[in-house]
Amino acid sequence: SEKMQRKKGSGTPKQPLQDRQKSQSDLSAWRKGGTIDPEKSVQDHQSLNDQEANSKQDSLEPALSYFAKVQDHISLKRNSALQRHLATVESIALQRGLPPEAFDVLLNAALSGKLADTVNTRLLKSLIPDSVIPETSVVSSVSWLCVSKCSSNIQVLFLRWLITFFDFIDHKEELHALYGFFFYFLQDEKMCPYVCHVLYLLTRKENVKPFRVRRLLDLQAKMGMRSHLQALLSLYKLFCPELVTIILPAKTKTYFKNAEGPWKAAIKTIRQRKQKNSPVPQPLLLGTAQPRSRKRKWNTQLMIPASSTNRNHLEEVRQKNSDLYSTDECFPVEQLQTFPQLLQNIHHLEFPSRMGSVLTNPLLLHYMNCIKDESVYLRLYYWLGQTLQEECTWCVADNSQHEEEFKDFLETLCSAQCFLQEGLSPCEEFLYRSLPLWDGLCCRSQILRLVSWIPLNSFSEMKSHLYDPLAQLFFTSSLYFKCSVLESLKGLLQNWLNWQMVHLDSASDSRIHSLNTTFSGLLNMVAELIHFVGMISTVALRLESDHTFLLYFILDFYETVCDMYLKYNLPLLIMPPAGVFYPMLLSMDSVSLNQLCYIMYRYRTNLVAAKENEQSKKEIQQFRFSNETYKEYNQYITAMVGCLWTSNAFQKDIHPQGLRMDDELLNKTAVEEFRTSFNIVYHPAMIGYAVLFLQQACPGDITFNFNLIKKNWYLEYLYAQGLEGLKVFIESSINRVSKAS
Repeated sequence: SEKMQRKKGSGTPKQPLQDRQKSQSDLSAWRKGGTIDPEKSVQDHQSLNDQEANSKQDSLEPALSYFAKVQDHISLKRNSALQRHLATVESIALQRGLPPEAFDVLLNAALSGKLADTVNTRLLKSLIPDSVIPETSVVSSVSWLCVSKCSSNIQVLFLRWLITFFDFIDHKEELHALYGFFFYFLQDEKMCPYVCHVLYLLTRKENVKPFRVRRLLDLQAKMGMRSHLQALLSLYKLFCPELVTIILPAKTKTYFKNAEGPWKAAIKTIRQRKQKNSPVPQPLLLGTAQPRSRKRKWNTQLMIPASSTNRNHLEEVRQKNSDLYSTDECFPVEQLQTFPQLLQNIHHLEFPSRMGSVLTNPLLLHYMNCIKDESVYLRLYYWLGQTLQEECTWCVADNSQHEEEFKDFLETLCSAQCFLQEGLSPCEEFLYRSLPLWDGLCCRSQILRLVSWIPLNSFSEMKSHLYDPLAQLFFTSSLYFKCSVLESLKGLLQNWLNWQMVHLDSASDSRIHSLNTTFSGLLNMVAELIHFVGMISTVALRLESDHTFLLYFILDFYETVCDMYLKYNLPLLIMPPAGVFYPMLLSMDSVSLNQLCYIMYRYRTNLVAAKENEQSKKEIQQFRFSNETYKEYNQYITAMVGCLWTSNAFQKDIHPQGLRMDDELLNKTAVEEFRTSFNIVYHPAMIGYAVLFLQQACPGDITFNFNLIKKNWYLEYLYAQGLEGLKVFIESSINRVSKAS
């Protein structure tokens, strides 16, 4: 009968799962001033679950009563009652999670030493909450570590459980009071990595004391530079740099090992079942999110955890503290609802111990933009770096089935970086590590958007870690992938240019000379990116037979490059390589030719302005444009004027890779009027306009005698068709050449 009862209970509908994808829509709702009530949306469905939930609760109560009364050491093999109640706890935990009242009983049973380690291990692995974990249960269980009733393996497993479900503890004040107790256990070498992780989650500025710094330094001298000790020292140094004077490594891939392993499969199972049975997804509130869902690590931590209060307690706090804005006490982020609250409490915010929830909360992102709190960034970077490393679907063998979840996480990450208008260094490290293994298909859009936000801070790593693996994929992938990469690199260039504008504008004139070294590095970095794009564009045009779609993205990139001096105040201009310029000039598409004319016009405008500033000595001398830039521009202009206007490009083009050819070779082509083949009338991109012009000028003439076309009238017709790029080019370059001649 018990088997049938369990079988019947296994089909019970589960509580609705908080959908992280749905929560992203709340950002727009918040901006519009809207409110969201998830309880109302599931009110009707909740009543359908009550009967089955009570049935499950009834089956759990005998098991809890049994474990609460256990007195003597009991063997699992010889006790059928123990086997039955243990199986009940495991079944209910896996199917729907355990209620808050179960944790005090089961933690005491697992840590009291009354049961065998096999039973204790199974109990700890079954401690999966359906809502929150009472703080009193955790404090009580921590006290068992003092009396050493349980083995060291059980103590380590308990610490791993505490780390995994840290943000589901309903209050944390009493747990913070145990900081010194946890610190004492650093001397246990087996427990030390996990104790460091717990301390990392608990640490506040008031916890940083000189004697604790000395103790950590002594442990480091004894054990060597361990990543978990480095993590705690780094956090201490951010809070009190005067106490931690040693130099710590700038980058560490992973501070702590993943602690959630034993509960990973169970969390995944519950999440899938709740998703399947949830009729209405629960959206994420900007204020308080009750962590009912058991999603994978990034999704559980993209919610703001109810770390110090539940919803009812929140309402009591709000009623008792109507004047929250005047208090000097810490302001928990789960109470943060509006932008005025953020402004009034911006110096009193108490962030969650784990930082994943920051990514989906625009108020907290505003805080990060306004207050450069290094401790917040350190916590966020630790969590983000570890999550990206462990959960990448093409770097970890058993994660391929979670591609959609990982894609959602990367999408959230891209949105957060766009909101902050800066790249996060863990994303850069993730890209450098994962791009050599990437197939170019999985999460393509998200990965390329991450590429466009790589921070401008690592001059030497770009070529080997980004350009080389990206080039291999670029050359062997489809046309559309090539265009996506070019769009991503254009975004990267624009983000770098915007970054340097902000930083240079904030620097006073007296500091310009001190910035020269960094500024030189920035120029080299930008130049390297432009040269890389020129190289892959040259090869891509050959591989794709000068495809018009590809030309559009290449021209779009160089439209940013040609205006760097005037628009972004960067003393750098780089002309496109000949392998890019000449396919554009000879393109059969009028849109591409028109855009090329505009780009060359902007190059001329920037170069003239730079020359005038150099002559008036307004620019820093070492950042003058090289003569090669002017020379290459003049060669390209000669070719363009020779093609479009004077019809002598085959004779006058002096570029080493240009159009210059002997008449003998041209005569072999059997083209009668080869000299005029690329002028403004006969050019393959313009011949259609010439035909339409003749039809309007001479409606009855069907001979299409292009010699009848008068250039002035024809130009007015072209300008009327919206070819503004051609217009500004002719007015700035060709008219000037004509007047000079």
